[in-house]
Amino acid sequence: MSIEQHTLDSEFELMLDHLALRSKSPKFDIRDIEQELHHLLVYQGQDWVGRGEIKNAEIQGHVYAYQVFLKRWKDKHPENGTS
Repeated sequence: MSIEQHTLDSEFELMLDHLALRSKSPKFDIRDIEQELHHLLVYQGQDWVGRGEIKNAEIQGHVYAYQVFLKRWKDKHPENGTS
C-alpha cells in the first residue's frame, strides 16, 4: 500500500469517527456538516501552487468521510435531511 493510500484511508477513518462523535452532541446541526463539506471542497480545489500528493490524499480522505457521513445520516434521518 502506498503512503498516499495509507494516508487517505487513515484520515477517512479518523474523520468519520470524529463526525460520529460530533453528531452525539445536543448542539449538533447537520447544516454545519454540510457547510464544512462545502468549504472543504473549495479548499481542495485551491491547489494551484501544488501542496503534494500526501496532503491531497489527506484532504480527499476528509472529503470522502464527510460525504459518507452525510449520506448515512440522511438515510437514518430522512425527515431532517437538508440540501
